[in-house]
Amino acid sequence: MMILSADSRLGPATTLRARYMCVAKRVWAVYTRRMLWVKSFHIVFVASWFAGLFYLPRIFVNLAMVPPGSDAERDRLLLMARKLMRFTHMLMVPAVALGVWLWAGYGIGWGPGNGWMHAKLAIVALVLGYHHACMRVLGTFEAGRNTRTHVWFRWFNEAPVLMLVAAVCLVVVKPF
Repeated sequence: MMILSADSRLGPATTLRARYMCVAKRVWAVYTRRMLWVKSFHIVFVASWFAGLFYLPRIFVNLAMVPPGSDAERDRLLLMARKLMRFTHMLMVPAVALGVWLWAGYGIGWGPGNGWMHAKLAIVALVLGYHHACMRVLGTFEAGRNTRTHVWFRWFNEAPVLMLVAAVCLVVVKPF
């Protein structure tokens, strides 16, 4: 008496398909696991980058309020701003690189119905522009040519908050 396994009773085509599906599920699981790691680190670096973009304009507010002749205070704030700018650069590079990896490498946001990604990429361009503007403002403070008031820098400080809110809403809600 011959005992047939469940696979052999289904026929070779079904058995081959079942094996293929098993391999495909494992490959997809590895793909998804890696993508989730990349996405996690992207979020960490973006959050850290934005923390720097939130704090740097606060230093600019304080620099704009330094009374004439307070060179020690001005030098200390400039040192803080330079170090924060350097650190913010180091956070920006992996944040953007991992985002490009998710977009180009994993295809997140490609195809029809992904207009939210175009809007998010526009916001990323604005954030990069804001980062560049912070570099230029720091340069004006270092050269002693700042003409803006602390009130202006308080308003300037609100821009990254609005950009972060818009980017997070686009990624989570995907409205278009």
